[in-house]
Amino acid sequence: MENSFPVVFSAYVGFFGSCMKSSTILLSLHLAAFLVFPLTTTASEADTYSMTETPADVNAVPADAVSTASGLASRVIKSGTGSESPAAVDTVTVHYSGWTTDGRMFDSSVKRGQPTSFPLNRVIKGWTEGLQLMVIGETRRFWIPADLAYGENPGGGRPGGLLVFDVELLEIQKAPEPPKVPEDVAAIPENAEVRPSGLASRVLTAGEGTKHPSKLDTVTVHYSGWTTDGEMFDSSVMRGSPASFGLSQVIAGWTEGVQLMVEGEKRRFWIPGRLAYGENPRGGAPAGTLVFDVELIKIGR
Repeated sequence: MENSFPVVFSAYVGFFGSCMKSSTILLSLHLAAFLVFPLTTTASEADTYSMTETPADVNAVPADAVSTASGLASRVIKSGTGSESPAAVDTVTVHYSGWTTDGRMFDSSVKRGQPTSFPLNRVIKGWTEGLQLMVIGETRRFWIPADLAYGENPGGGRPGGLLVFDVELLEIQKAPEPPKVPEDVAAIPENAEVRPSGLASRVLTAGEGTKHPSKLDTVTVHYSGWTTDGEMFDSSVMRGSPASFGLSQVIAGWTEGVQLMVEGEKRRFWIPGRLAYGENPRGGAPAGTLVFDVELIKIGR
């Protein structure tokens, strides 16, 4: 799944995919921090609403919703019992349903009967921003403009335009301390090897293996990724679990770069936008040159 977000599983990593396949949100999951808003719903709605009915206010942002500077609007359906809100790097567990403004439900974990978990910085921008307003036990309705969701005409079966989501925050899993931002994240250093494609890299730790993977191989890696201004956008290290994927199923910079490595090796890559997600990607994927630290743990399944 080349050019998906995050970087891994073609079925998930990047919009990488298998999570992506499980639902429209997880297409971006591949589904991305404000103040707590006042409770504006009625007691009867909070007590009986199951998130499977089409909201009466689905077609437009109502007057009692509160909007942020980004254009995201929301109102509280049910107050929560927690006191802490998630950070963008945390993993959350939620139940949710999503509608287009004509009342069509396009995705619902409630109807599937299974809540979903995801790192908050690996979904659409409206989710990343919006869930940081919530506390555990809270249910909130969001009106997410197209530029914070999938755009006006996203294709691939994803819904376009303004989207409405009801989200119940069930659990927050705090992220571990993030890896240190590389000192040479801003630009390719002189000691990096630059390939004809524009991919640059340098070895951080030599490996003990002798075999290099081919583009047809499956590999298992730990990785962290940053934009050139030092913002981390994805990290298997912070999730506490390495990622496995086919080398033909990820962005071109990974397909080319990981083939340079041997098991046990750790390497830093500077991947130009044309080998990553481009300069103006949709769905919350990072733009431009990206920097990844990758440790190749295993070649093969």
